[in-house]
Amino acid sequence: MKSLKELEAIRNKALSQIDLRKKGAGTRIVVGMATCGIAAGARPVLSALVEEVSKRKLSGVTVTQTGCIGACRLEPMVEVYTPDNDKVTYVGIDAAKAKRIVAEHIVNGNPVTEYTIGYHEEKSN
Repeated sequence: MKSLKELEAIRNKALSQIDLRKKGAGTRIVVGMATCGIAAGARPVLSALVEEVSKRKLSGVTVTQTGCIGACRLEPMVEVYTPDNDKVTYVGIDAAKAKRIVAEHIVNGNPVTEYTIGYHEEKSN
């Protein structure tokens, strides 16, 4: 059983993350975790993103999950929403690619274009 103080800290952290999503500030990383995403390997991707963001102590970055993003054949998919830019959709992501996305896109502001849906669609045509 946790103490009242520990429970209050957990509550405040959860509320701050909810506030962050409502206000639209900060960066949001969303992992597709529907059946298709999970079957394609989204759980290790989600874990890698959470670990990397935590390890780097990135403030203003929230990692969340959603249901089906809509392109099951491209799973695991990750969407990155930043306050100043459009959404970037990454496809075919694994744990190593997820760590690179955090390092290059989230930390340095440079999307990893070869993992994006646009790049993937061009290569398949």
